[in-house]
Amino acid sequence: MSQPIRDRVLIADDNEANVELLEAYLGDSGLEVEIAVAVDGQDTLEKAASFKPDLILLDVMMPKLSGFEVCQKLKGDPATRGIMILMVTALNEHGDMERAVDAGTDDFLSKPVDKVSLVKRVENMLKLRNVSDELERLRRYIEQMEADR
Repeated sequence: MSQPIRDRVLIADDNEANVELLEAYLGDSGLEVEIAVAVDGQDTLEKAASFKPDLILLDVMMPKLSGFEVCQKLKGDPATRGIMILMVTALNEHGDMERAVDAGTDDFLSKPVDKVSLVKRVENMLKLRNVSDELERLRRYIEQMEADR
């Protein structure tokens, strides 16, 4: 019997306590996820390329590159554009939210993180990602069928 396909989640945060909390919340959620961790902005870009996550929980205030910069680079690259990004931030000023949206984030969550809010957002974002993947497969199939006529 084959293993169920697990969604891949990358937690990008330089604070070990935050990482442990997010891992615990996701581990207790019942979601079928495989988790990887990145400790700074540059590490996040490298892990996004190698781990190929479906979703990144991205801290804004990180060393080397901020979450805003990481998000902008990922959304600007065709290879990583489809990764869902949930910015997790202690910043709660309106301007920070605007910067997150301008950088391309799919959603954001303020710290301290509430378990129910995190799990529901992750669940919904992974569902949306999977629907988007299925639509893309169908689009390619239709294009191929039309090309074969």
